[in-house]
Amino acid sequence: MSNTHSPAEVLERHCFCRSRKFTFEVNQYRLPHGAVAVMGTVRHPGGALAVPVAPSGHLVLVKQYRFATEKYLLEFPAGTVEDHENPFKTIEREIQEETGYRAHQWQPLGEFYIAPGYSDEVIYAYLATDLEPLATPPAQDDDERIETLEFSIPDFEAAIRSGQVVDAKTITSFYLALPYLSAKS
Repeated sequence: MSNTHSPAEVLERHCFCRSRKFTFEVNQYRLPHGAVAVMGTVRHPGGALAVPVAPSGHLVLVKQYRFATEKYLLEFPAGTVEDHENPFKTIEREIQEETGYRAHQWQPLGEFYIAPGYSDEVIYAYLATDLEPLATPPAQDDDERIETLEFSIPDFEAAIRSGQVVDAKTITSFYLALPYLSAKS
């Protein structure tokens, strides 16, 4: 009887594409139950995300164009974890760049995979409170034109239900933060 909880054995590894933020591999595996399969995988260094709560108690979101969807999406600020950087340092930098705020209180919310069927990308989520507006926010990345918006918690929940917010990492992180948000209200 095979061990279905052991990892697959990589028989062949092929990198087909390397971009600025990820690589795409097509690899041949011997699966735990003995079958051989060829599978594509997006290899990603991971991302960090903040659920920022403004002094008003409203959630701070960013609206930005996402090339993969060819749409503007409402999201919590997030960024790719850079080489030799821990996720907390990533989100400290990103929240300042994307929202113009610095957070003085942080609560780890957990981590989760975005799409484990084809990617190893993990998101590290944090609740960011005690926000202070920066006198001079850092410059945004060249490929970003970000608009900052605020939502009350009930309005944000309604935006999720109505399909105005469709980003999975944003929705997941909101529900991870909700017990902490409820405790503050």
